[in-house]
Amino acid sequence: MNTLEQLRRGDLAGATRLDLSCGLTELPKEVFDLAETLEVLNLSGNRLTGLPDDMGRLNKLKILFGSNNLFTRLPESLGDCAALEVVGFKATRIREVGPEALPPLLRWLILTDNAIERLPDALGERPALQKLMLAGNRLQALPDGLANAHRLELLRLSANCFASLPPWLTRLPRLAWLALAGNPLGWQTPAPAPLPSVSWSQLQVNELLGEGASGHIHRVTLPSGDARALKLFKGTVTSDGLPEHEIAGSLAIGPHPGLCTPVAELEQHPQGVRGMLLPLLPPSHKALAGPPSMDSCTRDVYAPGFELSAEAAFRVGQQMVAGLAHLHARGVMHGDFYAHNILWNPANGDAMLSDMGAATVLPAEQPALAHALLQLEVRALGCLFEELVCHVSKTDAGTPGVRALQAAADACLAPDPVARPDLATLVTRWSL
Repeated sequence: MNTLEQLRRGDLAGATRLDLSCGLTELPKEVFDLAETLEVLNLSGNRLTGLPDDMGRLNKLKILFGSNNLFTRLPESLGDCAALEVVGFKATRIREVGPEALPPLLRWLILTDNAIERLPDALGERPALQKLMLAGNRLQALPDGLANAHRLELLRLSANCFASLPPWLTRLPRLAWLALAGNPLGWQTPAPAPLPSVSWSQLQVNELLGEGASGHIHRVTLPSGDARALKLFKGTVTSDGLPEHEIAGSLAIGPHPGLCTPVAELEQHPQGVRGMLLPLLPPSHKALAGPPSMDSCTRDVYAPGFELSAEAAFRVGQQMVAGLAHLHARGVMHGDFYAHNILWNPANGDAMLSDMGAATVLPAEQPALAHALLQLEVRALGCLFEELVCHVSKTDAGTPGVRALQAAADACLAPDPVARPDLATLVTRWSL
């Protein structure tokens, strides 16, 4: 409310960002006083049902969030915003998306957790589109025009109503991060080996270690005195999908030293919350990078000045190939294979892949389709190799390990998914 009062008094003249979450039912007219400077407008958490017809007056606006409001249609006036690149309307009851609502420079569209049944072909006419997040809707098909989205890199389709996938999906040249779980695709998937269960009453729950989109992670102590990590799911739709998809993917892959896989399932939580017991990693393990920013869109953000030795880069790459190869051999696509989901020890290069929130268990009875989908994720591995090479210290550039990583990156980033090596080939050809 203080921000709204400041806006109305004119105290925010020249602002480049504006956050308004105060029960708004309409956009304050004073927002347009910032038209020449405003780049980020966050209207999440209000009671808005529409936006003014003249939103195009905000000619510098690049990012707009309108999540957790009462929209039923993506506002058409967004298409008049000449500079708008990022549009986020999560959990807003949207049922309709018209072609006129899509700004010309659209790069990142978030429509998670709505009630959308169809999308316009015009999505494929937005040449900058890189990231499309559609989990938790009512989609039965993708518009054929999206086959022309040749820059699309991340696509979230979990928890929708797809009975089949369009044939062009596995031919998109840059698609690397895909989530499909929770659709009635009719796939036959092998039953995972059951995990041991642990009762809530047996655990001593200690401090919060972290929080992600899908849950909270606590340190817990077992009756034996051993420490573990416990992930308690929030039970709501995330950008990746639903908690049960993560659990199914985690159970399907089984144990591997390069993967942070569950060791037990939680039972008898007093509120019925689902959970998984995970290995407790030592404090020496850190996230290799941070998640993508609004600017980087689909690529992770590394700490300023981050460097690693050629030996460490090669070791991380080698371990990630082994871990991902294990997933693929089990018929599981990780869906979010990123450096920010890799926990590593800078002292020795030990690394472990985590977070199965976007995992998809692929059809055992359709090996050609499963292989084609996995080849998309090979591109994500190529992105990691490329990033590792870029961050090797200058004194180690050109060493055999770095050359091997670069050669692997080039092969994995081939525009034609069919031309990319599978994981077994990578292991053989580059000793990764």
